[in-house]
Amino acid sequence: MIDIKVPAVGESITEVTLLKWIKKDGEYVERDEVIAELESEKATFEVNAEQAGVIKLEKYNEGDSIRIGDLLATIDEAATKPEDGSQKTEDRSQNTELVSEKTNSITQEDDKGGLKATPVAAAIISDKKVEVASIHPSGTGGKILKEDVLAALSQPGKKAFAGEELNSRNTRNEKMSNLRKTISRRLVEAKNTTAMLTTFNEVDMSRVMDIRNKYKDKFKEIHGVGLGFMSFFAKACAIALTEWPNVNAYIDGDYIAYHDYADISIAVSTPRGLTVPVIRNVESLSMAEIEKEVVNLATKARDSKLTTEDLTGGTFTITNGGVFGSLLSTPIINIPQSAILGMHKIEDRPIALNGQVVIRPMMYLALSYDHRIVDGRESVGFLVRVKELLENPEQMLFGKDPVKTLLEL
Repeated sequence: MIDIKVPAVGESITEVTLLKWIKKDGEYVERDEVIAELESEKATFEVNAEQAGVIKLEKYNEGDSIRIGDLLATIDEAATKPEDGSQKTEDRSQNTELVSEKTNSITQEDDKGGLKATPVAAAIISDKKVEVASIHPSGTGGKILKEDVLAALSQPGKKAFAGEELNSRNTRNEKMSNLRKTISRRLVEAKNTTAMLTTFNEVDMSRVMDIRNKYKDKFKEIHGVGLGFMSFFAKACAIALTEWPNVNAYIDGDYIAYHDYADISIAVSTPRGLTVPVIRNVESLSMAEIEKEVVNLATKARDSKLTTEDLTGGTFTITNGGVFGSLLSTPIINIPQSAILGMHKIEDRPIALNGQVVIRPMMYLALSYDHRIVDGRESVGFLVRVKELLENPEQMLFGKDPVKTLLEL
């Protein structure tokens, strides 16, 4: 018998949460197959089978807390592997009648994971132009039934909470995940241990948007990745951090730890909470390399594949509330870092330009910083420099104004 124990994932971590059993008790597993997904206070990770055999799971339910080193499962490596096709044959024959009964309620769902509804429900939604968001699905797996659509039609403008009826007064208590506990603790710690202040500016995104519109197809053709806004902001911040090193530093006891590199954390929202994976040495990466790393980290975050290494060691953070429609906010510092840049929604606004009122795609920027280490002059100077680089992207090539470089100014 092979014992599978909860692995150590960090010096200070003593317990993890069982997110999901991937394998069932008594199932035959191959070596290195994933048997469970666990979550620590920093990241989610998988536990693999060390040998092939029949697995016996311990009596843990999904959501339970398990201590590091506790037994998670055992594998009988001496068990014989069942022949292909022999598993669950009996179950299939027993369930034939059940399946046939449900044939008429097959979920209609497009290849991209769109509308999930029975054929009749989908037809009513299409015919009556029903707002899908107003429908409370009651079918298995969030499937919309005919009754759900009819209920929405009979109660226009009214919407119940998920799993509840109208006029419900129910209250639900759910245990906080380790990740959510960590987010809560770190946010409070940031507010209580730093002298946090926020400065604002706005940037005209016309040049960046023009460049994206002109070159995005060619960029994707050559590099195999889309040209987004994050690469422009990450590159601009990396250049500005070289000029304002205190923004890229943090307090370490009686010392200030300066960094001669820009490891930029990118805030990513996941169903389990906010994570901040790190892009290493942004100052040394091309735009395409930054975009590829953004996609890589976002995919790992979405699939809960981020490792502790992915989430540690950042020197500066960028968060984009604009993707959710935020017009202005004051982001909280990602300690022990000293500053965080908040991006926001791009919105056409009238501005004064050369004595004329013109419409430009504008974005508010917010820099929250630790005033213990970053002075007002430095914070404002950093943000103005980021604005200058975004409004004149050609400066990112040299880090300077090409005309001033030509004139040796």
